[in-house]
Amino acid sequence: MMRTILRVLPLRCQLCHHRLEEHRHAWCQVCDDALPKHPRCLQCGLPTPYDIESCGKCLSSPPSWDSLVCVGNYTFPYTTLLHRFKYQRQYWLGKSLASLIATRIDDPAPVVVPIPMHWRRRWHRGYNHSNVLARSLAKQLDVDCEPNLLKRVKATRQQKGLDRQSRLSNLKHAFAVSAPVPEHIALVDDVVTTGTTISMCANCYALTEPNASTCIVCAELRRHHVNNINHVGSGVIGSANKSRM
Repeated sequence: MMRTILRVLPLRCQLCHHRLEEHRHAWCQVCDDALPKHPRCLQCGLPTPYDIESCGKCLSSPPSWDSLVCVGNYTFPYTTLLHRFKYQRQYWLGKSLASLIATRIDDPAPVVVPIPMHWRRRWHRGYNHSNVLARSLAKQLDVDCEPNLLKRVKATRQQKGLDRQSRLSNLKHAFAVSAPVPEHIALVDDVVTTGTTISMCANCYALTEPNASTCIVCAELRRHHVNNINHVGSGVIGSANKSRM
């Protein structure tokens, strides 16, 4: 029934609401061309005057992952798209959001892993948005998706509104590896705030495979670093090479 309705009704751009002439994205080509893009540190994702492999912060205190490629700052239209995707159950936006990441990846990791959600929160929300995003990304990159490799074994408070230290305490012992870990994986999530969640997951993975080359795909479209610089983290965390995931 829903497919029949979608065939009959004209699809509209999720941003400007004009009629879509083609269905490649959930937004039109004009809006796609207008999506803001900014240079960043390819390791942590902080905004920089131009793309660099590692910024001063990474050199003095490297993150738990290898590299991060961001889509854009956490401003319109990313705020609108992510809010609808995450909180308004517009899960079909995952395909278009994943395509923004996929175009930035030349050498993908063989396995992508969504940031796990505790079963109680998943039951309340109805789905794990990171899983939807990871599956769409894996399909577009023609790689495997392993949603059960990491488990969220402890129910925690929402991270929203917490400072970095509170986030660290909140997520302590929250994740566990539940299956053999490949040598190279990419973690997928929607929003990076302080980097605490992906750091915890990366460290959990590193304890299992200490010599592995960890690669984390962050489909998170916001990241607040310790200096409160806002930016969107949607892309690769892996090697310091932009083209590697």
